[in-house]
Amino acid sequence: MQLLKNPEKANQTHVAEFILRGFRDLQHLQTPLFLLFLLVYMVTLAGNILIVVLVVADKHLHSPMYFFLGNFSFLETCYSSTILPKTLASLLTGDRAIPLKLCFVQHYFFASLGAVECYLLSVMSYDRYLAICQPLHYVTCMNGKFCLQLVGGSFLSGFLAISTTIILVSRLSFCGPNEINHFFCDVFPVIELSCSDTHLLRILIFLVASVFTLPPFLLTLISYGCIITAILRISSTSGRKKAFSTCSSHLIVVSIFYGTITIVYILPNTETLRDLNKVFSVFYAVLTPMINPLVYSLRNQEVKKALRRQVCRIFVNA
Repeated sequence: MQLLKNPEKANQTHVAEFILRGFRDLQHLQTPLFLLFLLVYMVTLAGNILIVVLVVADKHLHSPMYFFLGNFSFLETCYSSTILPKTLASLLTGDRAIPLKLCFVQHYFFASLGAVECYLLSVMSYDRYLAICQPLHYVTCMNGKFCLQLVGGSFLSGFLAISTTIILVSRLSFCGPNEINHFFCDVFPVIELSCSDTHLLRILIFLVASVFTLPPFLLTLISYGCIITAILRISSTSGRKKAFSTCSSHLIVVSIFYGTITIVYILPNTETLRDLNKVFSVFYAVLTPMINPLVYSLRNQEVKKALRRQVCRIFVNA
């Protein structure tokens, strides 16, 4: 793809770094925002790492459902760590500069892990579909090898999906201005600053996003459509409640993630809506990784039992 320079900007100085505008307009809230984001990050790390440790350490959680949950929690830990450390440093020190290469690296890992999350959510929904709608085939289908292939395929597909676009984005010319109206290096705020012709690149990004993220999204919708239909056919109220409890936590996480990310990338890119876009970005980029461990730990009886067992084991061996 040939990236053509805008003739009006071609003679301007080459940009060496970007400035993340972030929440600069809220000067009086810099300290509260720092404390809030720090709390969110600490809860995110503690909660997700705890789930990973429980899944590994407790034999009662050695099942496909919790294997996927452990990998999802590991993903959420990495996902939030791509942007929050820089955001916290900017709020604390006021230094919002980020080198071009580091900006591209941040976007690559954030976008790749976001794509992986789409795949893992669809894998987890398919797992719940088999458990509820095809219980007789569940054990034979969801064997250890197949679970590893699903997780490995999710990570591989997610990182491959973003590789093409990040290579092309990194080849763009940036002549100024260099202020990104966001708190991290998201792709569209970045390419808006380019003095190259980005029309074809925008089309490519849209196509890649559609090809790599629409199928897992549709699989998730279809899986839950089948699950809800199967639950409604259960005659007993207790049976319906038990069946729905096994997937309700996952459904909450899916709804929040896809709901906010859809709003962010569908809202028109106008000056009046950019601040609203930034608010919804906080939901899917910052709050969703924190919600995951809270939802799964507070609503899942097996996770709570595993936590109690590990705490008792620690005190007994102390």
